Amino acid sequence: MRAMEIIRKKRDGGELTTVEIDAFVRGAIDGSWQDSQLAAMLMAIVLKGMTAAETAHLTYAIAHDGTTFNWDDVPGKKVDKHSSGGVGDKTTMILGPLAGACGVRIPKMSGRGLGHSGGTLDKLESIPGFRTSIPVDAFRQGLQSVGVVLGGQIENVAPADKKLYKLRDVTATVESIPLLTSSILGKKLAEGLDGLVLDVKYGRGAFMQTLEGARELADMLMAVNRANGLPTTVILSGMDAPLGRAIGNALEVVESVETLRGNGPRDLHELSVHLAAHMVLRAGLAESLDAALEQVETALRSGAGLQKFREIIANQGGDPQIVDDLSRLPQAKEVVELTAPRSGYLQRMDAEKLGFAAVRLGAGRDRDGDSIDPAVGFVLKAKPGEYLHAGQPWIAVHFNDSRRLESARELLDAAVEFGPTSVTIPPIIAEIRMG
Repeated sequence: MRAMEIIRKKRDGGELTTVEIDAFVRGAIDGSWQDSQLAAMLMAIVLKGMTAAETAHLTYAIAHDGTTFNWDDVPGKKVDKHSSGGVGDKTTMILGPLAGACGVRIPKMSGRGLGHSGGTLDKLESIPGFRTSIPVDAFRQGLQSVGVVLGGQIENVAPADKKLYKLRDVTATVESIPLLTSSILGKKLAEGLDGLVLDVKYGRGAFMQTLEGARELADMLMAVNRANGLPTTVILSGMDAPLGRAIGNALEVVESVETLRGNGPRDLHELSVHLAAHMVLRAGLAESLDAALEQVETALRSGAGLQKFREIIANQGGDPQIVDDLSRLPQAKEVVELTAPRSGYLQRMDAEKLGFAAVRLGAGRDRDGDSIDPAVGFVLKAKPGEYLHAGQPWIAVHFNDSRRLESARELLDAAVEFGPTSVTIPPIIAEIRMG
């Protein structure tokens, strides 16, 4: 079927058949559809939408038109977690070791940061020697021996998504729940999972700005995974302010280790423990959520999670001694504190502005392929709802380039608001859905 006929059908609001969706996905891979035609199709989907059935098959086609994995020779259920992205989101480096210490097998394939949202691979690679590019055989061996592999996307997994993602980024077609869903889940279906836990974020630092939008995305994610036979839990979590207190690659590794030591910020601890517990539950290693939560908290208190992180790092070529000596991580040359201009409550903290300020500082990238500085970033000295006196620091900026600091300063100043009254901070976890 000709590309133009399929584009016209969706442009006019028609429901595409599986054959038509397959043609679109194959066209993205083999080049039989021009970029202009792919872009037109993406825009038609944004404007006219897709049914749950269309989205489910688009996801299936993206997953199965590339490399797929089978881990049946590895004992135990394989469970992964995926976050829709945010600022200071370092939960993978905490829940991976904790759930792994409880016996969950985790074949984690993460991504890099782009825009204001940080990437797990960039954070892990701030650990000296840590390898995220892992051949399939080594991936399998790590899953068998350690139980957890924190790697990047293996070559030829969901190749259509790579092509479509780049086009979406430059054609104003990112804002589409069917396209978001198929992009997220296409890669996860290819991983050969027995269960999946999704962290769908909402707020200023997330793609979905409102809880209502996050609910809509969660509904579609659940429906598509149900249609494709992948048991899924979705947690909706807030992202108006950054998660935890560290933003920046090595700084987030430091905070992850501190959390595994039992010294982490309350919001980061709570979300990480709940995500890990739901992974334990999906793996069939606990009979109830309460039992799973107790297993995870025990792994935290006993140091088993910290030991599992050492094993993960060593298996992937990194320096496991960073767990005991955080000074072995990259450190910025300079640290400067910004202070409250007047006494009052920290009423607002804009995670998106802080994320883009981190990019300006060098901790993230504006474009795919940009280099990053693993040492730079921020440590928040205060969070919304806390009272500060005039001149008291609200943030510590770790930097290596004074020009980059000046560039970031404008966004930092605009990211916070102080006032005479306190504010109510909603729970970090808004809703949990299981299906």
